[in-house]
Amino acid sequence: MEMAVYIKRILLYAAIWAVLGAATVAAVIVHFSDGLPSLEQLERVEPKRTTILYSADNKVVRKFAVQYREPIPFERLPRRAIDALIAREDRSFWGHWGVSLLDNVRAVIVDLIAMRRKQGASTITQQLARNLFLTLDVDWSRKIQEAMVAVLIERTYTKREILEMYFNQVYFGHGVYGLQSAAQRFFGKDAGRLSLEECATLVALLKNPFRYSPIDYPERAMHWRNVVLKTMLDAGKITSREYEAVLQRPLALKAAPEDGGEAPYFAEHVRQYLEATYGVNALYQEGLSVYTTLDSRLQKIAEEELIAKLDELQPRVAAGRTGAARRMSPGLTEADSMRMRVIQGALLAIDPSSGHILAMVGGRDFDKNRFNRATQALRQPGSAFKPFIYTAAVDNGYPPTDQLLDTALSVPQPDGTVWAPENYEHDYMGTVTLRQALTRSRNLATIRLLQALNPQTVVPYARKMGISTPIVPVLSMGLGTSEVKLIDLVAAYGVFPHQGARAEPIAILKVVDKDGNVLEQRDKGAESEALKASTAAVMTSLLRSVVDDTAGGTGRNTRLLFGFTRPAGGKTGTTNDYTDAWFVGFTPQIVAGVWVGFDEKISLGNRQTGGQVALPVWARFMKRGHEALRLPVEDFEIPPDVAQIGVCGEHPGLIISLYCPVRQREMFVKGTEPTEVCAFHTVHTVGRGGERGKRSGLQF
Repeated sequence: MEMAVYIKRILLYAAIWAVLGAATVAAVIVHFSDGLPSLEQLERVEPKRTTILYSADNKVVRKFAVQYREPIPFERLPRRAIDALIAREDRSFWGHWGVSLLDNVRAVIVDLIAMRRKQGASTITQQLARNLFLTLDVDWSRKIQEAMVAVLIERTYTKREILEMYFNQVYFGHGVYGLQSAAQRFFGKDAGRLSLEECATLVALLKNPFRYSPIDYPERAMHWRNVVLKTMLDAGKITSREYEAVLQRPLALKAAPEDGGEAPYFAEHVRQYLEATYGVNALYQEGLSVYTTLDSRLQKIAEEELIAKLDELQPRVAAGRTGAARRMSPGLTEADSMRMRVIQGALLAIDPSSGHILAMVGGRDFDKNRFNRATQALRQPGSAFKPFIYTAAVDNGYPPTDQLLDTALSVPQPDGTVWAPENYEHDYMGTVTLRQALTRSRNLATIRLLQALNPQTVVPYARKMGISTPIVPVLSMGLGTSEVKLIDLVAAYGVFPHQGARAEPIAILKVVDKDGNVLEQRDKGAESEALKASTAAVMTSLLRSVVDDTAGGTGRNTRLLFGFTRPAGGKTGTTNDYTDAWFVGFTPQIVAGVWVGFDEKISLGNRQTGGQVALPVWARFMKRGHEALRLPVEDFEIPPDVAQIGVCGEHPGLIISLYCPVRQREMFVKGTEPTEVCAFHTVHTVGRGGERGKRSGLQF
């Protein structure tokens, strides 16, 4: 009887303690469940992904991410990495349910003996829980939450899925997350090709990515690699022979640059668009694949040629810049003074038929100064603006043979002063044709043409061709005083070889999300008719003379010094006091522009013109670029409403006669060509006027 009562009491006490224990556990769960992930969050675990920019020739241009990673499936994880991780971190991984009770009891005993938290006991699943959902705080409340989340993860995912998530989530240092990105960063290969010792090196990194970095601390990294190899040996994952074979091997790193790409100004140009269009989260976390228009071969050439020229110019033009700068700004600091002495430049190349941006260099050092001079800088174009004036003239019926006065000019101003512009050489040619005036960049003849047209007539042409910045419709616009952007100027020049059509410059062909959905796609930039094809053809002919006229064209060194012989046109530009130097030009396949100057608007130095400073970069880039792409030699198309007629070289407004001593072939919009034959040269003038039928060197 007494035994029965005793047993009942024991059972009652056991029940009470069970209830109290359950209540305690429930209370703990309720207390620590605040802030834990929901079931939906557990089921939708996705690592933050890297957005990758690709060039048109399929090279990686740049990567953008909060955490640089490239997730891979379990099947691509190397078995050696899995074995190393389990041997090092969690030998009971395949058997526990998220938490190892034995390891936790051992850790508690060690911590109690040491009177501080010394022994870790987190399983792989607990580490994953911490990385995915919790903070890195080291306290008992976080450990309890970690264990709770680990159990939930084990109930939601298989062991293989947990390993896959772990290897795609963990941090390896140097901004790299995930095994695949780490393999590429440290060893220059895919994770699936990692060797035994490479797997051990990466697993060793997980304990302390900074202190065990194989790049910064190779001896320390090698020591901990060997520790991991020893744990693999002890766990039976490798044989003694394998262990001995790799123990003394060097790390054999093939470390890639941390920035992971090239063309920084172009990449930043694209990044700004992506962030504005898709948002910060999509750009830095959702792993977009962005296919751009950039050609990595042209980009490399552009960077090499521009930087080489700037380095060549720097010692020459920087001398004395500090004093000049201080005279302009007396309160200038030494740091500002040094910055003003650094010569800058920009180069932009576009496919005129599609608007594809092929190359972009926005300055000499992106890390020091991210200001993009190809797309953001506002600078006076000087004579590089003149083609817009001549375009308006041709489109309004002026033939290339029309005569202009190139003599002294004084223009009264509203304030009572007199504006007296000058030619570059302070000389006069008397009477010149439109072709001669543009070819030799005659300021006074151009201003007289602008007077005849009216500046208000020119502005719409510049607008239609793509100049987006304010244009002041005054006579000084003939000298290029209204500021422009390089990207606008280059795209506008692209109208000439593209038969009058303007293609909007674009940098992106396609954007694809992580699931393969195409978010946007285009083959070419939006196209609009800026000019009649006949006007564009005549202007192309005029601009060809700038480089082809080896006697006086301001771009003649393209042919004479740099050996660029393909059909091409272009225009130099130099601003007052040699502050800005330009050359913008084109072939049928590429239109490119170069600007050189200081960020502060101070002189480059005496006679540092567009032809001397910018043209060499353009010519070398175009010569190497066409060769690198193996582009065929093409001539410019001539539309049917353009007439090509032989005219008298001495009286270019007249058709050649049999007796004209100098002949040249000229291009006209039909309806503007001459109709009268030269009567100044007859059979009676042959002996006095020179050799009959001599041709000029111009080719059209």
